[in-house]
Amino acid sequence: MSKTYKGVVLEFYHGDITKLEVDAIVNAANTKLVMGGGVAGAIKRAGGVEIEKEAVAKGPIKIGEAVETTAGRLKAKYVIHTPTMELDFKTDENKIRLAMKAALNKAKELDIRSIAFPALGTGVGGFSKAEAAKIMIEEIKKVIDEGTSLERIVLADISAEQVEEYRKKAEELL
Repeated sequence: MSKTYKGVVLEFYHGDITKLEVDAIVNAANTKLVMGGGVAGAIKRAGGVEIEKEAVAKGPIKIGEAVETTAGRLKAKYVIHTPTMELDFKTDENKIRLAMKAALNKAKELDIRSIAFPALGTGVGGFSKAEAAKIMIEEIKKVIDEGTSLERIVLADISAEQVEEYRKKAEELL
């Protein structure tokens, strides 16, 4: 499933984000950049512990910041780590919005063409799937409206329900 908005293809992918061939995969991190559970754990398992070592060496960072690392054994070139929570594992709309902006700004800085996002804040953070999808699509729309090097944005999740929320919010907002 996909939707094109102003020449940028948004894909809605039901499956393992670590299998995607994109320039960068976004990791919904904590501020210490330690990769434990959720998507972070999956990225570390699939790509290798060196991703976490490189990330932790660049941390800690604040919510609203992002750092890139190499992607180890993943097909991606980079992993962009952006915190949606501190070590209290709590997130909210503002933290997710700041994380989304930071990841998209880092993508612009790296001049990449394709990026994959997990549903920020919905796993360990426990945030609403529908609300996360809305925030993510709103921030993607802003970046596309301002002009971007991105040609392909993949919104991925292992939950079919989350992928459907992405699709619905894209139809509503784009």
